[in-house]
Amino acid sequence: MYEGAVQELIDELGRLPGIGPKSAQRIAFHILEADPEDMKRLSGAITNVKERVKFCTICGNVSEQETCNICRDPRRDPSAICVVEESKDVLAIERTRSFKGRYHVLGGAINPIGGVGPEQLRIRELLNRLSDGQIQEIIIATDPNLEGEATATYLARMLKTIGITVTRLASGLPVGGDLEYADEVTLGRAFEGRRSLT
Repeated sequence: MYEGAVQELIDELGRLPGIGPKSAQRIAFHILEADPEDMKRLSGAITNVKERVKFCTICGNVSEQETCNICRDPRRDPSAICVVEESKDVLAIERTRSFKGRYHVLGGAINPIGGVGPEQLRIRELLNRLSDGQIQEIIIATDPNLEGEATATYLARMLKTIGITVTRLASGLPVGGDLEYADEVTLGRAFEGRRSLT
C-alpha cells in the first residue's frame, strides 16, 4: 500500500480491463518517472476521447460525428450487415479488406452470469434497420466463445422468422497451427466447415 495519490492512481489503473495489480503498479511508477509533457499529452488524449467520441446513431460504432465513416460511405453495400460485439471487431474485419457491407455493433454479448441479456444489447436497433427491406444478409461475427455462441444462436433464431439470409463466420484451424494443439470444439468446427478442393 502506498500513500494517497500514488495508491489512488494504482487503484484506478487496476480497474482497467486486462490490468492486474502488478501492471497497475508498473504503469503508475512509469507515469511518476515520465516526462511531465508526455503525461499532459496522455491526459489530454483521455479527456478528448471522452468529450469528442460518441457512438454512431446507425450502427453503434465509435465516431466523432453523428454517423461513422462506414455508414456515410455510399460505396458500401447496403444489403449486407455484419453483426459484431464491439467496435474493435469492426477494425479487425476492416483490416481483412474482405467485407464491403455495413456493420452493426451490439455493444457486448449475452452473458447471464455477468447480468447481460438480449435487452442490454443493441438488438432492437438491429431489427429497426431491417424494416426498410434493403438488407438481404446478416453475417453474425460474434466471438467464438460461450457468450458469442449464445448471442449468435439467439440472433439466428430471432432473425430466421424474418426471412433474411443469416450466416455465421466460419471458424476452425489457424493457418500454421498444429492439429495436436487444437481443442475439440475448434477441430469439430473445422470438420463441419470443410470445403471441396476440386
